[in-house]
Amino acid sequence: MNAPLKVTVTGAAGQIAYSLLFRIAKGDVFGPKQPIILQMLEITPAMGALEGVAMELQDCALPLLHGMVLTDDANTGFDGANWAFLVGAFPRKAGMDRSDLIGKNAGIFSVQGKAINSRAASDIRVLVVGNPANTNALITMSNAPDVPRERFTAMTRLDHNRSVSMLAGKAGANVADVRQLTVWGNHSNTMVPDLTYCYIGRQKALNAVGKRWYSKEFVPTIAGRGAAVIKARGASSAASAANAAIDHVHDWAQGTRKNDWVSMSVPSDGSYGAPEGVIFSFPCTCPGDGTYQIVQGLELGEDIKAGIKATGDELLAERAVVAELL
Repeated sequence: MNAPLKVTVTGAAGQIAYSLLFRIAKGDVFGPKQPIILQMLEITPAMGALEGVAMELQDCALPLLHGMVLTDDANTGFDGANWAFLVGAFPRKAGMDRSDLIGKNAGIFSVQGKAINSRAASDIRVLVVGNPANTNALITMSNAPDVPRERFTAMTRLDHNRSVSMLAGKAGANVADVRQLTVWGNHSNTMVPDLTYCYIGRQKALNAVGKRWYSKEFVPTIAGRGAAVIKARGASSAASAANAAIDHVHDWAQGTRKNDWVSMSVPSDGSYGAPEGVIFSFPCTCPGDGTYQIVQGLELGEDIKAGIKATGDELLAERAVVAELL
């Protein structure tokens, strides 16, 4: 076996982490021959619950789980970490608007960025799951100036997976038949699901489902899916969010499918008119060595360009709220 990877998960006693930790320890992310040490970070009041989660992990007798660290200290949690899932975030409460939520989370992610900068391994790679994920990732990255910028990403894979599933259902196909779908921009209701280059089997997706269905049903359903889940189950997405985090890091670490790409929120280089200085979702391919490339050379219609402009403007507005921490 390989030497163990140290994998940090924040918010480790929460619902998303509860669906995430066991699958990481089972090998669903880094493969069946890669042992790991889980470094689980929580706030002090949740440490008792975290001990219960650790007991359950022990009781699973997982061969790949070579150790656990339970802590409420960020420096300890990120010490020597090779990979980090930043799941824990301040939840949105009644009466809060998006800027309030950004402000509440700014302090959390700036502290974690500093801890990553000073204590993580030299090969650290970070996925931010906690919302607002794109701007939380920007804060984290900005407070870890010694870590290469491309090591920080945010999760739009849940939006991507939702889109793939809905398309496959409409077309009567399997999700594995859908490829080259793109979600542009922010993980919010301004994100832009794009079928321009998407195929279902050998058929162009737009031809398979129709432009009217795409604009009238698909786009608004994907934009509002998170709210629909909350309304139906009385809580936000947990298992599906954990699954998307697993998919994101699995592909980043082990590579994307041949003739396909995935949606990843990464530091913007200005491609396709996206603003620089934000974390923006692009179509990306991963060769399997912990790197990614933004797919280049795509020709986009005016509606997609307008959507990219709108979601980019939202990200710039979010950045302005936390400018003093960047």
